[in-house]
Amino acid sequence: MPLGLIALAIGGFGIGLTEFVIMGLLPEVAADFGVSEAAAGWFISGYALAVVVGALGLTAATTRLPRKPVLMGLLVLFIAGNAVSAMAPSYELMMSGRIIAALCHGAFFGIGSVVAASLVAPEKAAGAIAIMFTGLTAANVLGVPFGTFIGQQYGWRATFWAISVIGVIALIGIAVLVPALQASTTAPSLRRELGAFRSGQVWLSLTVTVLGFGGMFGAFTYIAYTLTEISGFAAGAVPWLLVLFGAGLVVGNWAGGRLADRSIDGTLLAFLGALVVVLALFAWLAFSPVATIVLLVLMGAFGFGTVPGLQSRIMRYASDAPTLASGANIAAFNLGNALGAWAGGLTIAAGLGFTSPIWVGAAITLAALVVMGVAAAAARRSRAADAAAPTLPATSPTPVLAA
Repeated sequence: MPLGLIALAIGGFGIGLTEFVIMGLLPEVAADFGVSEAAAGWFISGYALAVVVGALGLTAATTRLPRKPVLMGLLVLFIAGNAVSAMAPSYELMMSGRIIAALCHGAFFGIGSVVAASLVAPEKAAGAIAIMFTGLTAANVLGVPFGTFIGQQYGWRATFWAISVIGVIALIGIAVLVPALQASTTAPSLRRELGAFRSGQVWLSLTVTVLGFGGMFGAFTYIAYTLTEISGFAAGAVPWLLVLFGAGLVVGNWAGGRLADRSIDGTLLAFLGALVVVLALFAWLAFSPVATIVLLVLMGAFGFGTVPGLQSRIMRYASDAPTLASGANIAAFNLGNALGAWAGGLTIAAGLGFTSPIWVGAAITLAALVVMGVAAAAARRSRAADAAAPTLPATSPTPVLAA
């Protein structure tokens, strides 16, 4: 395994930690700045919106630049944003730090996916992307509980200083371990990158990403209420249950990457179909603590197991210009998060109960499965047409041009 993948995973770990650890520190942050919990919640929402902007804007702006220096520059931005958060004397400056850090999120994973895939043979690309995203899953399993503990023991600012240090380690790792990538034979350009969006398969892949992740996060956003109000767990058990969910993310990410290297479309169809079943069973059996534990782990596994395949698929169909399309897919993940949370919130506000977001998640995931089926069928027809296309018989030897 190329050591550069480890450096990319460390960067993913730090970025994932920045995104998720704030959820466990909101009470302390709100109290420190003297704002309501709803106002503090904008540290989460504002971050997600900035991820979308950065995934598209920064990726587009750096299209013509070498990828390794761009990744290093993004980590410098990440370190600066977390340092601003750690030192912020006011709510407004804290929000600025969150936005600065978030701007690098989408671009880092988008460009990093392309770099990770370039470090291995083409048939191992999905597995390499999965290794990079292991950092993101590890942030959920290990980083968030540990970061919350540091914040509760030493103050929330200490957590952001710790994240800044992780960013420095990732920066050094990429500088030392990621090789300088060979320049493409075709000069990169924003026009060529935008040209990838003429592919219908690129748009179908983006749609599957939005709906697939929207379904899982529609169920997950309000999971604490389901666990305590429906399943009957004590509030103190919720963090440990979320660790189990995070363990499912890690296993699913690894398995999804390995299987997608064999068949991207087959893996996505299988995982999305399994996720629909798991979510429906979860909504039906949420009253059972044992069933809840099992289905929570499976939800994480099948939900995040789609990530390597989704990222690899869009890079495959934007093969001549994968960087911006890869960044757009990261933006699509975050749009899916927002879609799922919004749809689940509507059902709760309508008085349909705390299992209703899970039913909504199952419905959204079913829509993703349908779109994925359409995309896979179109891809099969295209391959069959290419295979059946007649080839003109050669009437004379093909001349070879001198270089």
